Amino acid sequence: MNKITTYFKESYRELLEKVTWPTWIQLQQSTVIVLVATVIITAMVWMMDFSSNQLLKLIYSLFK
Repeated sequence: MNKITTYFKESYRELLEKVTWPTWIQLQQSTVIVLVATVIITAMVWMMDFSSNQLLKLIYSLFK
């Protein structure tokens, strides 16, 4: 039990003293970058899905 208590105390101390937290501006900038990247990657995946779907429909229509 002593090891668990020590672990949590050290973890708490590390979070308070040793971690460099971003400023509010840095946090906002990082959030915007992540959101923009997510939208771009989502659009790319959608375009690949749509294109492959159309290509497969074309191929299947040739063999009807």
